[in-house]
Amino acid sequence: MSGASDTPNSTRDAANALRRTAFPASSSRAVSSPIMPSVVYASATPDALDDQYEGRAKGFTYSREGHPNAEALARRIDMMEGVEGGIVTGSGMGAVTAMFMGLLKASDHVVAGNQLYGRSLRMLSDQLPRLGIEATLADPTDASAIEAALTDQTRLILVETVSNPTLRVPDLEAIAELARRRGVLLAVDNTFTTPLAYRALDAGADIVIHSITKLLSGHSDAMLGYVAARDPELMRAMEETAVTLGLTASPFDCWLAERGLLTFELRYRRACENAAKLADCLADLPGVRRVLYPGRSDHPDHQRAMALFGGQGGNMVSFEVEGGRAAANRLVAAAPDLPFAPTLGDVATTLSHPPSSSHRALTAERREALGISEGFFRVSVGIEEADQLCEELRRAVAAAAG
Repeated sequence: MSGASDTPNSTRDAANALRRTAFPASSSRAVSSPIMPSVVYASATPDALDDQYEGRAKGFTYSREGHPNAEALARRIDMMEGVEGGIVTGSGMGAVTAMFMGLLKASDHVVAGNQLYGRSLRMLSDQLPRLGIEATLADPTDASAIEAALTDQTRLILVETVSNPTLRVPDLEAIAELARRRGVLLAVDNTFTTPLAYRALDAGADIVIHSITKLLSGHSDAMLGYVAARDPELMRAMEETAVTLGLTASPFDCWLAERGLLTFELRYRRACENAAKLADCLADLPGVRRVLYPGRSDHPDHQRAMALFGGQGGNMVSFEVEGGRAAANRLVAAAPDLPFAPTLGDVATTLSHPPSSSHRALTAERREALGISEGFFRVSVGIEEADQLCEELRRAVAAAAG
């Protein structure tokens, strides 16, 4: 008759190896943040778990409700934006969703800039109305247009610090004053300018949003978003919504983005310098109909941009070539070393064509009204040598002209 003592040692050792033991203790600490992919976290007792859920003790339970890598990343961005308690989501649109779903209800009304990221526009025009939330688009460079769009049901105004893709700069000071006076929340998507150029909450916004995927992370290998509010009640509502809807960020992506943040200021400064040089190069090329760069004196919002963003023009440049879609195809084909990709904020320069990517859902008439023709391009300038970028685009523009 065999008993437990007769179990071979190898079998017992294998079983013991499956036990979830504590991570090795150490009197020293890791210099680099560790990746913590665990979905669940063990608590000592039911009472200890109660303490965590009820705020008497700090701890993690289930990664959908938060995990160490997301918190480490959020705290870094909190410091940059001058706020506490921001949350990281699985994408920039996840952050937008947490805001809309957490703060709005049926019968509420939103006023938004008429030049936003394409998916933000689609959420405003297609998704929110299904839930009984109406939206009106208005020109954010004119605060009176925003005010004229307000109704008694308006709960929130949403603008981008620099519009995508025409790089217009809203009248942020006047809109912040308008929102305060009318008792309406102001949300600012600060992705393009980042906290290095503009801190939206300090300037009167109630909510700030980032697509961390872009400049903050900076390497096109992590998809994440961030949202924070000055009011803790608003923050709790958005966080609860993010948890309930499963807008969870990947621990690995959070780890990548935190690593990217360590070089963020260096990358951003260099990219801005390159963008200013590239904008001037493009403006001198035959076949370029116009160049849009907030740092140039011919930009329609140049003075406002310089005042708001501390004299920085940013890393984004848009330009338009003559010849429509055929010219656009020739331009892209002639620049094989510039990734043609619907993204921005990478360490390397990328080229985007909004009519075929971010704003393809808009009608041709609507795009034209926004100034987005078939020859319109947006360049996310990276940290390469500026002379190299100028030469690559000079050849591409020449090819576009045939």
